[in-house]
Amino acid sequence: MKSVKKLPLTDECHHWTHLGEVPWDLQKYWQQRYTIFPLYDNGIYMTEDAWFGVTPEPVAIRLVNDLSTWLSPSKRIAIDTFAGVGGNAISLALATESDGLTPRFDKVVAIELDAATLACAQNNAAIYGASEKITWVLGDSFEYLELLTTTPELLGDEEIRVDTATTAIFASPPWGGPGYRTDEVFDLNTMEPYDLAKLHEAYKSMDHALYLPRTSDLRQIARLVPDGVKVDVVQYCVEGASKAMVAYIPAMVVDHPRS
Repeated sequence: MKSVKKLPLTDECHHWTHLGEVPWDLQKYWQQRYTIFPLYDNGIYMTEDAWFGVTPEPVAIRLVNDLSTWLSPSKRIAIDTFAGVGGNAISLALATESDGLTPRFDKVVAIELDAATLACAQNNAAIYGASEKITWVLGDSFEYLELLTTTPELLGDEEIRVDTATTAIFASPPWGGPGYRTDEVFDLNTMEPYDLAKLHEAYKSMDHALYLPRTSDLRQIARLVPDGVKVDVVQYCVEGASKAMVAYIPAMVVDHPRS
């Protein structure tokens, strides 16, 4: 697994300028394009699937600020495990200390499984002046984290080998599964293709923030940590409507057997 430089935009990458170009099931999202990316007209590209999951820029900025405050100052590296078209990675890369100048994170690693989606992310980050501040990885984030925490020497690229003791994870996984839009309380064990248990198992050795449906079952989140350990949960809103919740979960002490 290696970092990748500039990937070419493909036919799956779109910059729609007129409503008539937009598939009917995406039109309501496209009409919110300036909330999602205020610089949309500068050449933002999206895949069709990305419209369903991209974090609106005001939410991305706020949650990265909250993440930065929640984390110990020693956490200088951030891994975005589901980079998508780059919204959260851009905010992580542009986050600063209180002086407004010093980068909050010395390195941001953004991982995306789909090449067309990653090409959009790189394009979008360049528009925000953040592309060179992000190390891009095309691949499976679970495979990456397994190697990083057990046999980092097998990661062939020094750019993506980081010190887990100074690293935090941000994850905005897909929200597929029955009931995500309709259940009063969403069962995170039914989330597809990655349920809560799989996510936590992969991330538990590092401080991590999970971007989840706004109706997620808080009891399931609380059970991830031992009694007495605090999990912060924040609802994020746009124009008065909740869009998502983020659970800020501290690292657990984990022994990783080495092969």
